[in-house]
Amino acid sequence: MTPDAIVVGSGPNGLAAAITMARAGRSVVVYEAEATVGGGMRSAELTLPRFVHDVCSAIHPTAVASPFFRSIPGSESGIEWVHPEAPLAHPLDDGTAVVVERSLEDTARGLGPDEAAYHKLVSPFVRRWDTLAAAVMAPLVPPKHPVLMARFGLQGLRSAEGLARKVFRGVRARALFAGLAAHSMQPLDALVTASFGLTLACTAHACGWPMAKGGSQRIADGLVRYLESLGGTIVRGRRVVSIGELSAARVVLLDVSPRQLVAIAGERLPSGYARRLSRYRHGPAVFKVDWALEGAIPWTARECARAGTVHLGGTLEQIAASEAAVARGGVSKAPFVLLAQQSLFDASRAPAGKHTAWAYCHVPNGFAEDVTERIEAQVERFAPGFSKRILKRHVMSPAAFEAHDANYVGGDIVGGANTLRQMIARPVFGLNPYAIPVKGWYLCSASTPPGGGVHGMCGYHAAKAALA
Repeated sequence: MTPDAIVVGSGPNGLAAAITMARAGRSVVVYEAEATVGGGMRSAELTLPRFVHDVCSAIHPTAVASPFFRSIPGSESGIEWVHPEAPLAHPLDDGTAVVVERSLEDTARGLGPDEAAYHKLVSPFVRRWDTLAAAVMAPLVPPKHPVLMARFGLQGLRSAEGLARKVFRGVRARALFAGLAAHSMQPLDALVTASFGLTLACTAHACGWPMAKGGSQRIADGLVRYLESLGGTIVRGRRVVSIGELSAARVVLLDVSPRQLVAIAGERLPSGYARRLSRYRHGPAVFKVDWALEGAIPWTARECARAGTVHLGGTLEQIAASEAAVARGGVSKAPFVLLAQQSLFDASRAPAGKHTAWAYCHVPNGFAEDVTERIEAQVERFAPGFSKRILKRHVMSPAAFEAHDANYVGGDIVGGANTLRQMIARPVFGLNPYAIPVKGWYLCSASTPPGGGVHGMCGYHAAKAALA
């Protein structure tokens, strides 16, 4: 029988779209090109047997903040979240670390002269986080909560560097905010980068930065389990290369990049729309290293062992220089590194007494050079003796990321450059960013609002548009 809906791609957004359709009583089939479902939500023994590494996504603040994920019954999916004692640590060269605690007040106290400033900046949004999260994870036009979004926009539309210098006086608070904002994968003097810092700070206090017990693959497997309980079907190992391969379903939801959309369906797309898609820009890439370790990372600042995520980049000025180098087409000798140490909090990730670690830095799109030594030097900078604990490493270049998931064009893991223009027009200007100008077709990838991250909201909103 022809299903009501076909979904192409089983990343978080594809699965969210399928679940949303199935919940509405529609029959749905998901086509996944790979033998394993999940897109960025995959785990594997990349280094040695029994060392479980997250292939792409590792820490999931946007998942636990997502209205879609919050609607998934744990009893049906089996997804379990593990919360580290502290969401984030940011070590400095003086041997101390700034720690983001679940408590906003405790975090603020650790910022010394900027205690009041941090509290004033973040607390209004933490107090109304559920409302703000729903608004931030929705299309921007029209805003559902205009007053709250206007207040958030007054701060978030600014550059991270500008906001940090104006609001904070001390090195610690400025460094912390720079690391949070660098998740934007944009130069820190660019507009709208402050919104990333604010959002991630809020998630840390409002809902935490957890990991999935057993690996990120468990998230994908749990969503599939729930979809199948609703009557949905997954077809693995089916790569769609032409829209003509799909049956005459009433709705087709595509969890693909704009480039893939043109390749799959170019002859059916209006020429003007196809031209607008061709102007969509992909952003910087990532270069990632996974390690199997003899023991835990020997941090100079012991507080780092309490955190699931560690930002390695030093001061605001050093992190800004790192991200500016990427924008110029290069990589800093001391790049900003995002590191996760899952096995400290999830014993299933490594054999007893051993550990895993996961880290990446930003590089230009399609970058071909090996930056393993630079990443490891940054870890060694804040954890002398780290390199002696490496049993084996696994490296993923931008090309390897694209081979892993075709949506990661040139190694861009967030579905497109996070510029101001593309925050508003993602992938093109329009009142309904999900609707493709072909009857029944919808785009539901991270190249639509609200963008990259494991939250499922792009798929959720696209499916809601289709149902409407």
